[in-house]
Amino acid sequence: MDSTVEPLAEDQAQRLLRALAEPIRLQVLAALQNGERCVCDLTSDLDLGQSKLSFHLKVLKESGLIRARQDGRWIYYGLEPASLLLLRDWLGELAIACQSPAPPCS
Repeated sequence: MDSTVEPLAEDQAQRLLRALAEPIRLQVLAALQNGERCVCDLTSDLDLGQSKLSFHLKVLKESGLIRARQDGRWIYYGLEPASLLLLRDWLGELAIACQSPAPPCS
């Protein structure tokens, strides 16, 4: 595990996992995997209405999974690597910890 990454707090884990629980948000993340995208491109590529996409982008942004950058009148969205790394490390710790055998019953 990367020692420069802060451990994921329980409330952060809940916020990230809640944001990931919606299939449309997973589609948005997949659409951003190759770099920043303009909101107009996301609307077209994901075949979503502007208001519906805006809602999901807001949830993802508030969770810390994506970031937004304005350039003129356009907003570009991209993944937030630090949050993805936190989640990866937290899940990795769970995977390691769950391999411990149960203590004997008394």
